[in-house]
Amino acid sequence: MPAAPAPSPGPELLVRDALVVDGSGEEPYRADVLLRGGRIAGIGREGDGRRLSAARALDADGLALAPGFIDMHAHSDLAVLRDPAHTAKVAQGVTLEVLGQDGISYAPADERTLAEVRRTIAGWNGGGPGDDSVDFDWRTVGEYLDRLDRQGLAVNAAYLVPQGTVRMHAMGWEDRPPTAAELDRMRQLVAQGMREGAVGMSSGLTYTPGMYAKDAELTELCRVVAEYGGYYCPHHRSYGAGALEAYEEMVALAREADCPLHLAHATMNFGVNKGRAAELISLLDGALAAGADISLDTYPYTPGSTTLAAVLPSWASEGGPEATLARLADAETAERIRHDLEVVGSDGCHGVPMEWGTIEISGVTSPGLADAVGRTVAESAAARGVAPWAYARELLLADRLGPTILQHVGHEENVRAIMRHPVHTGGSDGILQGAKPHPRAYGTFPQYLGKYVREVGILSLAECVQHLTSRPAARLRLPDRGLVREGYRADLVLFDPATVAAGSTFESPRTLPVGIPHVLVDGHFVLRDGTRTEATPGRSVRGTGRR
Repeated sequence: MPAAPAPSPGPELLVRDALVVDGSGEEPYRADVLLRGGRIAGIGREGDGRRLSAARALDADGLALAPGFIDMHAHSDLAVLRDPAHTAKVAQGVTLEVLGQDGISYAPADERTLAEVRRTIAGWNGGGPGDDSVDFDWRTVGEYLDRLDRQGLAVNAAYLVPQGTVRMHAMGWEDRPPTAAELDRMRQLVAQGMREGAVGMSSGLTYTPGMYAKDAELTELCRVVAEYGGYYCPHHRSYGAGALEAYEEMVALAREADCPLHLAHATMNFGVNKGRAAELISLLDGALAAGADISLDTYPYTPGSTTLAAVLPSWASEGGPEATLARLADAETAERIRHDLEVVGSDGCHGVPMEWGTIEISGVTSPGLADAVGRTVAESAAARGVAPWAYARELLLADRLGPTILQHVGHEENVRAIMRHPVHTGGSDGILQGAKPHPRAYGTFPQYLGKYVREVGILSLAECVQHLTSRPAARLRLPDRGLVREGYRADLVLFDPATVAAGSTFESPRTLPVGIPHVLVDGHFVLRDGTRTEATPGRSVRGTGRR
């Protein structure tokens, strides 16, 4: 693919009479804001006598003007290439996403690893066997980021080195400690990714093969991340039974490695954790008071979302997708899997015995299985007159591990308590694949502003915007994003605080938000008057790569 021309500097534009919610957490104020060359060139506050002018003007008419929202946990790794319009995120006011999440993504990879990754997370991103909608013409982190820049994006994108992919690359799908040579290879791959522009490293410690890594291995990789100024973003080992212990493990590990820690989709799920958010908050407060560098992200919904295969016990996934399918096909081994799921509580399902009524199928890769979507495993099994595990096993085999799920295991009181925390940021964890994806993919940011600011009052408008802008920008070490300040990049969103709301629901998950008419990236409109423009001014946002 030929190189895309660099986007021209954003044109001069004066935004008149905006309610500036500047991302600092301070009270909003009215002002005119001048944009020029992709930057904020001037701010004229109401009453300060400063007069600004420009060849073009936009009358904000009292709309709130805020820094563009930063999605700290996105699964758009292929979506930004397949669909540069990326309306799902643009329409929410997102101007920067962090990709490479949960320890599994597409770089760094060799031919074998890339094929296995494509199959493993086809439910998250598409791109599985036979899907030619994306040309996988990269192998390294730097080449992937270059590909984003060549193509041009609707929003900006940062990337985390995925620890599970790195482990897969160095030693396959084996559940064992690495040899000295294999650990050294993993260090090299992480260091290379950081030099090439990654902002940190992610893990998926309930996903294979990343979950096979013990703390000593992860600590060594985190030391490399810290050397290059990055942060560690784990999906830790349990959000269910043992959740608090899993958080404690990550805090201790990051402190041992002297590496900043960002906890992915940080919540307390399943019945065992109802009402226990205060315990997590106490743990975090204690660690912060002792000098730990910690942040976290959440989405403002109670259900989670992943793949159906992810709930299997880790031993059933050792060796990769083909080995998993072989175990599912063998009746005796499948019975062992059922016992771990339904009686013991598999590590893939956070140590909690499976309740099939909480598992709703949200997508399949085979059109012939579409009748499964929108129903729980328990409902579909009852309709067929079979046991839930028998149906789930049949579906996994027929769709070759492709189904995605909603997991209805969260608690509203936990969601609300954690989003108030001073180190909280927003992350959609949005999976854009499937016939009925989680509505968070299309609704996270307006859901915060509409439900949790205006309707419920968990956060003030200024606090919420701070959580979605300057706080994540600080974690990413971006010196010129996340605030409405002179000299900062003109990545901005205009919204109506009185009407902004998520349009997406569990019944209609791809409905776009309301109350967000304008979004600018680098001073260019990517959404104007509620309509997506053709502009693709976004580019990769890279770490310094310096030790």
